[in-house]
Amino acid sequence: MNPQAASPAIRRMTQADLRRAREIADALPQAPHWPMGAYLNALNPEAIPRRVALVADDSQTGAPIGFAIASLLPPEAELETIAVAAEFQRRGVARRLFSGLATELRVAQVTKVMLEVRASNHPALALYRSLGFVETARRPRYYVDPQEDAVLLTLSLR
Repeated sequence: MNPQAASPAIRRMTQADLRRAREIADALPQAPHWPMGAYLNALNPEAIPRRVALVADDSQTGAPIGFAIASLLPPEAELETIAVAAEFQRRGVARRLFSGLATELRVAQVTKVMLEVRASNHPALALYRSLGFVETARRPRYYVDPQEDAVLLTLSLR
């Protein structure tokens, strides 16, 4: 995969993408490391809450280079994860994933997106703030190994 690739294509995640999605997440220390069942549940249209799961494909190879998953409880949604393969970070992939996700959330009548992130995850905090998220609260010592605060952020999708 070419890290200098053009803008990635954003599409719905399929079961064929799950192995690569786990590989991406497992290689990133700050990403949630979910069991396969959690990914399968994200694709299940009968699951409650319903989820939107998208992938970003490398424009040259078509292989997934990132993904995003949000749970929906309209009019709210929780951004559960955005993960981009390390060699493709800081190239606008996460921003494109969120843009695609926001479009899907609006269609689902979501008007508010919430998320939590480790206080030490400065790149993610910078991304979310640049997207318009604002800090609404902190959960002291929410994360373990290492212990640190969770920063709660919210974005209005008007």
